[in-house]
Amino acid sequence: MRKKLYLMRHGQTLFNQLKRVQGACDSPLTTLGKDQAKQARDYFLQEQIQFDAAYSSTQERACDTMEIVQAGDSYIRKKGLKEWNFGLYEGAPEYLNPPHKPGEESYGDYFLDYDGESVDQVASRMSQTLTQVMDDLTGENALAVSHGGALYSFYLKWRQENDQRPTFSNCCILVYEYQNGEFYLQTSIDPGK
Repeated sequence: MRKKLYLMRHGQTLFNQLKRVQGACDSPLTTLGKDQAKQARDYFLQEQIQFDAAYSSTQERACDTMEIVQAGDSYIRKKGLKEWNFGLYEGAPEYLNPPHKPGEESYGDYFLDYDGESVDQVASRMSQTLTQVMDDLTGENALAVSHGGALYSFYLKWRQENDQRPTFSNCCILVYEYQNGEFYLQTSIDPGK
């Protein structure tokens, strides 16, 4: 059976609005963030997409997004879906983030020196968690709400040569087909557009 994973980013938060680094730390959804989650919920309803299982990062911003999207339906919290830990950069202004090295598409292992995680650690954690989610799925569709850096790390691990690079905006949805332990990006959706 072909299975689909709808991997979604949380709605806009206060730290997103203030342009603060937000990985392991948390901040509440803004009014816009709540509206973005409602737009995602409306998209799923309009497209008649129903979920056989739903999962969220344990961080409040992801859980709050999930609770709006699921409108009271149950979901399971998974630590493996948490955002990239940026270590001592947590809560700092975003302009302090280092530029990517030439030819690199991520921060690599930069944050390890600051008690954070590397891109490979995040991708591995996300992949292990989502592989288990999909292997355990008895139906066709699973929803998982996570975070921008975590989604990007997962995308880098599983992308194919001809994949279009998705946007990683708040409440973006990456749709993956899962077959034989592999994830294949099908499309990306920005419900707010």
